[in-house]
Amino acid sequence: MTPHPQRRRRGDDRREQIIDEALKTFADNGYRSASIAEIAERCGLSQPGLLHYFPNKAALLSAVLDYRDRLDYTRLGFDQDLRGTALLERLIQLVEHNMHVPGLVRLFTVVTSEAVTADHPAHEWVVDRYRNLQAHFVKALEAGIADGEFRSDIDTRAIARQIVAMMDGLQLQWLLDPEGVDMGALFREFIEELSAHIAR
Repeated sequence: MTPHPQRRRRGDDRREQIIDEALKTFADNGYRSASIAEIAERCGLSQPGLLHYFPNKAALLSAVLDYRDRLDYTRLGFDQDLRGTALLERLIQLVEHNMHVPGLVRLFTVVTSEAVTADHPAHEWVVDRYRNLQAHFVKALEAGIADGEFRSDIDTRAIARQIVAMMDGLQLQWLLDPEGVDMGALFREFIEELSAHIAR
């Protein structure tokens, strides 16, 4: 039997609320230290009430990471054919945007750090994320070579890894010292210097 549209909408709203509170809790405490009971309390639910929507903490983390993936998919332009300097400019915009969403940045940093162990439920997500970013950046850099923007002798894989390392490293430093680290300006300067170095 199909749920009544209004009831289904209430259920969707409740799921969104749970994901939002779980995101904040995982970002603040990490996955291992966060508890279903705490997330339920923040949502005004009993623990069994929350488990009605998500059967366990791992399923809830998966939903939170899926949510973050959807945001990044749009912001990074995975749905577009970004080539060469267009990708580099988009990355600058993404880093500047991330300065306005510290909760998402903190979630990513905390979960990624925890997930270096193979038994962590986000381990595969983190490994796949880096592989996908690498492939996406390499493709865009190679397109820049084909379009005559970049030199043909550049190591696109090494540059892709350097870009990701700079993004992630600046995020960590910014989270630790938001007043002292201008993440957007530093990343823009890095990309401008990189662009000049690899330009044809």
